[in-house]
Amino acid sequence: MDKITPVDRNVKKTLLLHSCCAPCSTYPLQILERDFCVTVFFYNPNIQPQVEYTARRDEIRRFVLGKGIPFLEGPAETTDWYEMVKGYEQEPEGGRRCEICYRMRLEKTAQWAKKEGMHFFTTTLSISPHKKAAVINRIGKELGKVYGLAYYEADFKKKDGFKISCRMSEEEGLYRQDYCGCVYSLRSMVTKRRGA
Repeated sequence: MDKITPVDRNVKKTLLLHSCCAPCSTYPLQILERDFCVTVFFYNPNIQPQVEYTARRDEIRRFVLGKGIPFLEGPAETTDWYEMVKGYEQEPEGGRRCEICYRMRLEKTAQWAKKEGMHFFTTTLSISPHKKAAVINRIGKELGKVYGLAYYEADFKKKDGFKISCRMSEEEGLYRQDYCGCVYSLRSMVTKRRGA
């Protein structure tokens, strides 16, 4: 666990930001750090293969620690993820499988935020043009009630957020993947490239 205790922890409210990768964290961090003392949480049991998981984890860790932002890594729990999405393998991107995946990652974020004594929690997931912010935020608010935490509702792709994140990623020289993360999104991307 790489953790830095921020100097302004007692001044700003604390927020645990679930991050799927470094590029998707650029713009949300820029927004959130204005008002919060942010800790980044990498918990993505969906990301496969292992080499991809490691690449994304190492890049987000390098990026945030380089900026003096605290970093936490949750357990891989890949087997649990496969169990949870069993029966939804053929779902299209953005379907029921994705909703199950959002909930799993957001719930773990809420649990860690509670454990760490954070005031708020949220996720970078809504920056993707392929993800429905309304679904993500609904799940986040539900979990906030369950765990007694404030969920920071956002659609980070708005106001050109996704374009800004792409530009910031390029400026930072960040590794940028070309699929969401799970084997099913990888399969879908490969199929599209082949024109099938």
